[in-house]
Amino acid sequence: MMRQYELVERVQAYNPHTDEALLNKAYVYAMQKHGTQKRASGDPYFAHPLEVAAILTDLKLDDASIAVALLHDTIEDTDATRAEIDQLFGAEIGSIVDGLTKIDRLQLVTREEAQAENLRKLLLAISADVRVLLVKLADRLHNMRTLDFMREDKRKRIATETMDIYAPLAGRMGMQGMRQELEDLAFKHLQPEHYKAITSRLDEMKAEFADTISTIKSELGDKLKDEGIVARVSARVKSPWSIFTKIERKQIALEQLSDMIGFRVIVPTIPDCYRALGIVHTNWKVVPGRFKDYISVPKHNDYRSIHTTIVGVGRQRAELQIRTEEMHRVAELGIAAHALYKEGATDIHKIENESKAFAWLRQTIEHLTVGNTTEDFLEYTKLELFQDQVFCFTPRGRLIALPRGATPIDFAYALHTDIGDTCVGAKINGQIVPLVTQLRSGDEVEIIRDQNHLPPSNWETIAATGKARAAIRRAVRQQSQQRAFSMGEHMLSMLLEREGVLLDDGEIKQLAEALGHSGRRDLLIALGDGKISGEDLDTQVMEVKGIKRRRKRIDLPVPDKAEGWFALRSTELFRFRVPGNPRSGPNAKAALKQLDFNTKVEVSPEGVVPGDRLIGIMEPNKPIIIYPIHSDALSDLYDRDVAWIDVRWDIVGREDRDYQCVISMHAQNKPGSLAQIAAVIAACEANIHNLVMRMESPDFHRFIFQIEVRDLAQLTDVLNSLKLAAGVSDVQRATVAEALGLDRIDWTAPKNQEEPA
Repeated sequence: MMRQYELVERVQAYNPHTDEALLNKAYVYAMQKHGTQKRASGDPYFAHPLEVAAILTDLKLDDASIAVALLHDTIEDTDATRAEIDQLFGAEIGSIVDGLTKIDRLQLVTREEAQAENLRKLLLAISADVRVLLVKLADRLHNMRTLDFMREDKRKRIATETMDIYAPLAGRMGMQGMRQELEDLAFKHLQPEHYKAITSRLDEMKAEFADTISTIKSELGDKLKDEGIVARVSARVKSPWSIFTKIERKQIALEQLSDMIGFRVIVPTIPDCYRALGIVHTNWKVVPGRFKDYISVPKHNDYRSIHTTIVGVGRQRAELQIRTEEMHRVAELGIAAHALYKEGATDIHKIENESKAFAWLRQTIEHLTVGNTTEDFLEYTKLELFQDQVFCFTPRGRLIALPRGATPIDFAYALHTDIGDTCVGAKINGQIVPLVTQLRSGDEVEIIRDQNHLPPSNWETIAATGKARAAIRRAVRQQSQQRAFSMGEHMLSMLLEREGVLLDDGEIKQLAEALGHSGRRDLLIALGDGKISGEDLDTQVMEVKGIKRRRKRIDLPVPDKAEGWFALRSTELFRFRVPGNPRSGPNAKAALKQLDFNTKVEVSPEGVVPGDRLIGIMEPNKPIIIYPIHSDALSDLYDRDVAWIDVRWDIVGREDRDYQCVISMHAQNKPGSLAQIAAVIAACEANIHNLVMRMESPDFHRFIFQIEVRDLAQLTDVLNSLKLAAGVSDVQRATVAEALGLDRIDWTAPKNQEEPA
């Protein structure tokens, strides 16, 4: 353990005017307060704050920072108080120690008001003095260095937190040396086998390429010296974590990595950087596409350097970083490297003038005035540290990292594909929200599931992650195939029943192959998808059974599009396609003979909205009735002699209009029930057009609403939100019988609009 005079000597090495009395007093006070406390390793607890202070001396921080490092756990872990710290060491040091205590107590997944107040105090402490962050990062670094003595479960938790929060935070502050060590230490505990394999390979490389490294260093130094540039050349091997991420990103083996060796060229001035670059590119072959100029365009954390990759001795690739001494100091130490800071100027705005790395804090502090409640405060301030990712939590505290713009749908699929497929709603920080809501760092997300639910196709446009989009496409494809299979099975069954024939397994296989499909399932899916016409199916069935007969052709309107869909004058919303020989009973044939461009079209009472799959039913001397595929009325029509017609939406240019549909639900008979339901519908931006209320028991009413929505996605949002409302149950699209309780309306065209010519 470092002795008192040794600590003072370390500070005096870079600050001859150090306040020796302050450091001695902090040393003695902290040692007395921690007394006989022990760490998990068995070492005296005081060894920890002493090592934190040593880390800060490497950053060459001021006396107050070193004193805070010695004292940072006294309020948290001993009987010391803030008032006592203020009295003995001054309000400045007391404020920093108090701010660090709030960090230690911070639980990112809680929603308690007291915890929100802790977060408020933490940010205010950082806004007043950035040393709060520097001491905390040094504290975490020493904890990671001694993590071997903790229980395995605790090691994993602390390592995960370090990898997800503290290492990126150090990088955001420009402290690349600290970030690299934190990442490597966390990597060692999270994936020990990978860590061991990579470090072993690095040790081999150091021995294997020792001569190559020495040769490149000397050649670089000599070439630069010959051109009059005084340069300091050093070699380095990439860190285990950076190598692992590169292997994962490029999907290659460790042995395939060819640029694990790097060199730093430190020169006096910026013009010397570009002169050195010219010399390097003149004397060595350059790897195309590997040049980056961060001097001209610095990174967001103030990092400046020139990067290039050359092919050196033995065709060994080597990365070069060319920078000045000042750039190197900022690259390694980040905000701790700023001269203003060492002079004791802790005003946040002065520091921000010199460092871009702290620009995010100004925005976070501005959010303090946005809301008066702690909930509003948390909404704007939780973990506003990262620009490219959001970090959210499950109710049990599991951390999920997602890209910016991610929604609860992405969160659900990140947990598990089955959770994503059965997701019907979400709560963010305890509040029910639409699934299109973008997540923010620090949100606690709870996924609401329904095992009978499957994702709609429009989710693919909402999801931000490739995993979610791929899973949605797969689920939608499976749903579509299952619907097509059921429809094809029904169509084949009705045809066989009408013709009075049966097919055995061998004949089914023969039929499938004749129509270009491998088996029964593929055949029925193609039939249900409309890829096989009824006429072709009928013809092939007859050939398989050895029956020959002539059929009368039914003349239909000429399609106005190559794919065979045609429009009727009486509607502007739909297009139609008639199978070559749909159910061919007498009524069906008669109906199809009457079909022309002026055939009237109506919509079933329950209504249809864009996104619904549609079926048209036609009888002689009657309009085409359009049903959604889920309509219970269709099951009653299976055995009737009617013509079934394929229908699709044709709403190009009319995407912004609203469509009416009917929903029903049970609700408790109590004051405010109707108002609650209306509020939920309004929150989903849908409009109530009509309403019927029926008392089914003294305790429950049945509500039947006719609402106006844009499409199926909005309707799904309404249904899911109603399912989550208190006192509401059995929420669903209404049946035809329920819908008939409402007034019929004209669905075929908007009011006061002439029919298209």
